[in-house]
Formats: sequence, C-alpha cells, structure tokens
Amino acid sequence: MRFVLVIYHGTTPLPGTPEAGRVSEADKKAVYADYVALNEMENWTGAPPLGLPKDATTVTVTDGAAVRTEGPWLGLRHAVGGFAVVEAEDLDAAIAIAARVPQARMGGAVEVRPSVKYY
Repeated sequence: MRFVLVIYHGTTPLPGTPEAGRVSEADKKAVYADYVALNEMENWTGAPPLGLPKDATTVTVTDGAAVRTEGPWLGLRHAVGGFAVVEAEDLDAAIAIAARVPQARMGGAVEVRPSVKYY
C-alpha cells in the first residue's frame, strides 16, 4: 500500500532560527543520519524540503479571482515541514516508518494517510 507522510514541525526548531542554534551538534548529526537512513530505504520517496513557513504565500480564490495572503495556511505551530511517500504492507508498517522521522520525537508530528485514487 502507498501512504503519504505529512511532516509537521510542531516545536521542532526551524532551520535558520535562533532556536535552531540551540540544538546540540550531536542532535543535528542524529537528525542528519536519520534522514540519510530514510532516504536510503527503497520504499521511501522523500520530497524536497520546504522553505520556512514565514516565506509561504497562501492562495485562495474568491469570486473567481486569486487572493494572495502572506504566510502559511496553518499557523506556525502546525507548519508543514515536508512530505514523503512510502510503500508499506499495512498501516502499522507505515507508522513504524513515520516513527523514524526526527520531527516525530522532537516536538512535531508525522501524519500518515493512505494514498487513494479518486478517479
């Protein structure tokens, strides 16, 4: 089965912020090693990292016209940091992979959704 992992920052320090500077070198190396290991998995397809939420632009359509709003759709606490697609035997296997994503243990969360074809 195919699952999409939506990776939320939560309280995980965002790169380029003063809080990120307080993350120990050991923790930074562990996060890097975790992502290297995930990206080496044959059943993991990671998306390119997203830019910071403060740099996001949200677009909605009102009366047929695009309306541009600076910032993320969700608040910064719920900022999406990235996505991945995994092939897993079942939901439990997908959850086991999601638990390896660093944000899941660093104040963020990983949402696991089955990928479905609607048409």
